[in-house]
Amino acid sequence: METIRSTFPIFQTNPVFLTPRPLKPFKVSIKPPPPDFNFRSEISDHSKDTIAKTHPELLDLAENGTLFFIEKSRFGPVPAWRTEFVEPEAIWLVGTTHISQDSALEVERVVRAVKPDNVVVELCRSRAGIMYANASMDGEAGQQLRSNMFSLTGTGFFGAVGRSINLGGQTALALRVLLAVFSSKISSDTNRPFGDEFRAARKVSEEVGAQIVLGDRPIEITLERAWNSLNWTEKLSLVASVVRGITSPSDMSQKNLKESSASDDGTFQLYEQLSSSYPSLLQPLIHERDTYLAWSLKRSKAVNKSKRVVGVIGKGHMNGVIYALLADLGDLRFRDLVGQRPSSQGTDASSNGRWVVKLVQDLVRDTVIGTLLWALYEQIKGGL
Repeated sequence: METIRSTFPIFQTNPVFLTPRPLKPFKVSIKPPPPDFNFRSEISDHSKDTIAKTHPELLDLAENGTLFFIEKSRFGPVPAWRTEFVEPEAIWLVGTTHISQDSALEVERVVRAVKPDNVVVELCRSRAGIMYANASMDGEAGQQLRSNMFSLTGTGFFGAVGRSINLGGQTALALRVLLAVFSSKISSDTNRPFGDEFRAARKVSEEVGAQIVLGDRPIEITLERAWNSLNWTEKLSLVASVVRGITSPSDMSQKNLKESSASDDGTFQLYEQLSSSYPSLLQPLIHERDTYLAWSLKRSKAVNKSKRVVGVIGKGHMNGVIYALLADLGDLRFRDLVGQRPSSQGTDASSNGRWVVKLVQDLVRDTVIGTLLWALYEQIKGGL
């Protein structure tokens, strides 16, 4: 792994953690891009030529590395068990920076020009509220300006906490709250709203009649898998690092952010820095999500028989997503990318009794932890 800029210096590389702890394996392997894979050298020339012929008004975006075109003939094979599925004729990928107004304008340009059937965004159901935040309002709506990839959204308190616990358990909820506060602090310090490109994607999709598709894996599942990949020493170190980042003065100036946002995805930088300090996190935070995003772009039910699909994803995911699109061997299913939480059911009265007791204990524990974490989240957020 190449050296990563110290954008988030609270996460320091620790030699003790440099041996990844294996995750519970999926039924099939999710392979990251090989070290020598570079998506630009793989598709850039053909992409530019096609864009120049079909949409010359977008050629500047192709030239500066924001827009890429991938036609169906470059995809991996459709698996035999999905012979009735027809993949999109073409995918247009827009690489964005989540705190850049320029990215929002670029998304609008591409969607208006291409007029796709679907627009796939790097969000899941839990974070879909980011698309509806009104950046021009004050008060509660103004707080949405600090929305980030870890934000808790839902129907009030129980909607947000309940969904997080249901999908990822209390540990995923704890990690999510801490990372949400940390990311919100960064956005506040830099005075920039998060997710303008997603709001632009929703708005312009409605104008051209395109369907919005939530293309990212549920964040609760991602964080649960990330948490379970760490040993207890790493877990304690990670929590301590995030808390230090929340309570200490910001180490990222507006100038540094402006320089980095020109070519990078800040959220991806955070994931990458975490993975540098804790190598076990690389697979669940980046590689698995890249593959999931690729599947949403070309193999989700929403894009079946579509002609044109536009993907709105962070620039940092481009290499992994494009590799997954091109190198797919057709042996993965969506359920392989989600993973399954262990479950067991007793076959006798004694086992059923233990199951009920455990269910009640888990409910009480999750409720207490969720309440405390929500209170911590609101208290710290109010002081940002």
